[in-house]
Amino acid sequence: MDPKLADDLADLPALLDETRHTAAQVLTGLNDRPVARPSDGGGVGSAVPELGVGLRGALREFQQRWEPRLSGSAGPRYLGFVTGGTTPASIAGDWLTSVFDQNSFTTVDSGASALEQETVGWLGQLFGLTEHTGAFVSGATMSNFVGLATAREWLGERMGISVAQAGVGALGPIYVLSGAPHASIYKGLAMLGIGRDQLRLIPTQSGREAVDIGRLAAALDALDGHPSIVVANAGTVNTVDFDDLRAIAELKQRYPFWLHVDGAFGAYAALAPEYAHLVDGLAAADSVCVDLHKWLNVPYDAAVQFTRRRDLQVQVFQNTAAYLGIPTGTPDFVHLVPESSRRLRALTAWFTLTAYGRAGHRDIVQRNVAAAHHLGERLTASGLLRLLAPVRLNVVCFTLADRPTTERVQALTRAITESGETFLTPTIYDGKPALRAAFSNWRTTDTDLDRIYDAIIAACIGLDKADD
Repeated sequence: MDPKLADDLADLPALLDETRHTAAQVLTGLNDRPVARPSDGGGVGSAVPELGVGLRGALREFQQRWEPRLSGSAGPRYLGFVTGGTTPASIAGDWLTSVFDQNSFTTVDSGASALEQETVGWLGQLFGLTEHTGAFVSGATMSNFVGLATAREWLGERMGISVAQAGVGALGPIYVLSGAPHASIYKGLAMLGIGRDQLRLIPTQSGREAVDIGRLAAALDALDGHPSIVVANAGTVNTVDFDDLRAIAELKQRYPFWLHVDGAFGAYAALAPEYAHLVDGLAAADSVCVDLHKWLNVPYDAAVQFTRRRDLQVQVFQNTAAYLGIPTGTPDFVHLVPESSRRLRALTAWFTLTAYGRAGHRDIVQRNVAAAHHLGERLTASGLLRLLAPVRLNVVCFTLADRPTTERVQALTRAITESGETFLTPTIYDGKPALRAAFSNWRTTDTDLDRIYDAIIAACIGLDKADD
């Protein structure tokens, strides 16, 4: 055994305690850490060490070289993308996931799969998907991928073929319809061999990102009975708009299509009674995507996919090897998702749900939504900015009130990032350059909201002075 490795094993309790101390310092210092730190590219091309320095030496080098260059994205004022934080319980679950190092692909040697099944069941209860089965995947992209792959197999079933066996070419024309699909839908179609060009954009309602149900019905009618895939949204990324899921599901009585719902973060509306109407009809979907490292506030990476047709999912993802067995009854997860080897992602979700329950996570949703509404009201009242869409849930989409050109909005984005106080992502909405403030962190308080608002307004004032 390498001497450094042997020394680390002998001193492991003390070394883990030093690592714990480092982690505690980072977590308690999140309020003071710059929220964003764009990469400077340092370290690219460096040589791998020939002789190691041991864990203690590696920890010192990390603290000196890399720790100062990592962002405070786990903190309460990071509003970019839709990035959740990590609850204390989910951190404990993540550490123990590494400690036990379970390959949760089978039931033959561990109870890890049973823990995942329990956790998926709990999540199904949260989102009203108790008639669906599910499995953990790495994120919304893979969750959408699994849903679309199962939908592709359903298309084949309608024609009496298995696409998993015969290939996508056996299907002939494939029709995928959606109003405002997320980029991961296009990516999934590309990976599945269906192709990005097969996605037909259906007009949305005026001033909204929700699909026009009449136009969707007309598009389905024009297919003349040909089976298709409809991708609906439970929360669009720019404005958290929701398709009328109930109305779309009712169209299945007239037209043959697989309904996949992308509810990466919008599905969490189900947790709060005042917002649950937004996801009415979600349970009628054939497959559903929900991300967990967003609003459940567990560490990256974790998501769950739900489906009504596990049998078709097995046809796509079964691993045919003698040592893996044949999928029967309740199949092992190795037969349900793209990965064969897979870490026990479910443990972080199990810990946070056990620790805080439905009520604790409902509170996170309600506080985040209240913060988004409050920020939207304050930005509007400032007269310097204006909303491009109403605040429906947890995202504020806004732009400059005066001369919202691409160049000025980009300059505003840079100034906000450079303040170190908050981080927002730019976007284009309704043809206008804009910014998105996405609230999904359990730590965010009114004090954080004040700091966020002040940083945005200071950047606006600085922009105006630069123009003068």
